[in-house]
Amino acid sequence: MAEPSGETTGRPPLDLELGVIGNCQVAALVDERGSIVWSCLPRFDAEPAFSRLVDTQDRGQFAIELCDPCHTQQYYRRNTAVLCTELTDRHGAVLRITDFCPRFRQYGRYYRPVMIIRRLEVLRGNPVIRARLRPSMGWDGEAPATTRGSNHVRFLRNDQVLRVTTDAPLTHVLDETPFVVDGTMTFVLGPDESVKESVDAMGRRFLELTEDHWREWSRSLAIPFEWQASVIRAAITLKLSAYEDTGAVIAAFTTSIPEAAATQRNWDYRYCWLRDAYFTVHALNRLGATRTMEGFLRYIINLVAGTDDSRLQPLYGIGGERRIEETTADALGGYRGMQPVRVGNAAYRQNQHDVYGTVVLAATQAFFDQRLDRPGDRALYHRLCALGEEAARLYDQPDAGIWEYRGRARVHTYSAMMCWAACDRLARIAGQLELDADARRWRDEADRMHTDICHQAWNASENAFTETFGGETMDASLLLMHELGFMAADDPRFVGTVEAIERHLRRGDHLFRYAAEDDFGLPENAFNICTFWFIDALDAIGRGDEARALFENMLGHRTRLGLLSEDLDTQSGELWGNFPQTYSMVGLINSAMHLSRSWEEAL
Repeated sequence: MAEPSGETTGRPPLDLELGVIGNCQVAALVDERGSIVWSCLPRFDAEPAFSRLVDTQDRGQFAIELCDPCHTQQYYRRNTAVLCTELTDRHGAVLRITDFCPRFRQYGRYYRPVMIIRRLEVLRGNPVIRARLRPSMGWDGEAPATTRGSNHVRFLRNDQVLRVTTDAPLTHVLDETPFVVDGTMTFVLGPDESVKESVDAMGRRFLELTEDHWREWSRSLAIPFEWQASVIRAAITLKLSAYEDTGAVIAAFTTSIPEAAATQRNWDYRYCWLRDAYFTVHALNRLGATRTMEGFLRYIINLVAGTDDSRLQPLYGIGGERRIEETTADALGGYRGMQPVRVGNAAYRQNQHDVYGTVVLAATQAFFDQRLDRPGDRALYHRLCALGEEAARLYDQPDAGIWEYRGRARVHTYSAMMCWAACDRLARIAGQLELDADARRWRDEADRMHTDICHQAWNASENAFTETFGGETMDASLLLMHELGFMAADDPRFVGTVEAIERHLRRGDHLFRYAAEDDFGLPENAFNICTFWFIDALDAIGRGDEARALFENMLGHRTRLGLLSEDLDTQSGELWGNFPQTYSMVGLINSAMHLSRSWEEAL
């Protein structure tokens, strides 16, 4: 059974109505006409093999153009990461493009090659197509060199090689001349390796195995009763964001989709933010999918082991790289012509003190969850203690904060609260390990920090906690106070903070991160995860009917395939920001889990 989503042609040439395919090694974005417009190979943060999404030139894409088209429909195969695009021409001919990245169990491990497979099938009539295979192979806009075999073509650029093997007529493909599709045709995009069997047979076999894998994975999820399809789609998207080789989790698959039109707020999100990764694994844990957490634990343990001073960066490369220098790819015109296209992210240099709590929170479940292959032990606890010491030292010191201000540093309440969370969870972990003296020490430390934060960050005139110690402005991240256990939902101070954030940051049915001017001026668009945080906070303080209405509204702002980006224009409803954003998909899952009726109530 499919999850349909269709509409007539004629949309703008670039928008975020994109499907994502992947296999936890590579990924690609496919537009509603069936064109691959973004993919980095051989891993998420590599140079792009296809870059049309952030360019103004007719290049960097693999398009299958139906001649004389009139309609397109796009959907995922039910509970899988297999994407189908059906194109209809004015004569009634229908062509289906099936796109996927192979992923399945083989020889006792997951097979996840650097490979994209496209299968073309005739559903009706005699469709005529023009293939436009124009990979970019880098950031400089130069066309790659090509060499041709009998059934394949190799694209070469610097050290990068992309081999496309096909049973389609290669002459027509390379010359971009129209031809009739008279049977199933398969394209295998991947490394420079020969396909040692029929391309059609391999494509069909890999498709069946990949569909089986994703359906089995989806079947294992502990989903809520309501909004099941939405939660499953969000969960699959989060799983695709995990780079399984190291355990890293990226914030998004793209770079430089502006947070708002023509604002210069164009950032590269193809890296592992410890904060975003924690939220991702926490959401998957709630659904019972714990393997991503185990991989992320391995990733952060390697990061901690590789540092001499216990200092954590806010983000790292997906291979654990510490230097992620920020440059611009000036040869690319940008999303809808909105430059710059940034490569790398200078935020890795920032001090963001919440990361210490983030790592400890991510590790905490390992000490309590008996399902895990390798539960937390005293060795892991002692590694985490060094991070707790840093948290206790830095909680009242200035940093760039969760929103990564580039032009100023202050003592941010959210950062202080996350430092408290590090010490609070270490007290619980020490108790679980029967280290009673340690448990008392960490509890005393956490209590001291809690008292100070409540004093320093409280603003009596607003009847709320504010963004910074001694400050006056609001910050949507403080909606997480209850979720983190810093304050009970029925505490008048939390209720007052929710109400103050609503007064200052709510715009219609959506929420801004903050409303004060930053390095680029005043924010223009709502931040989707903040709207979900607000929904959860409303539910926690007893405004459940309002929360459900806002949640249903957010579901209506997803793409037709059920995905969300980072930001949203509150006037037009258009999505902006990098895509798909793990933060936003996490928010959808968490809110659905909070708001849904239980299975017992519903059945």
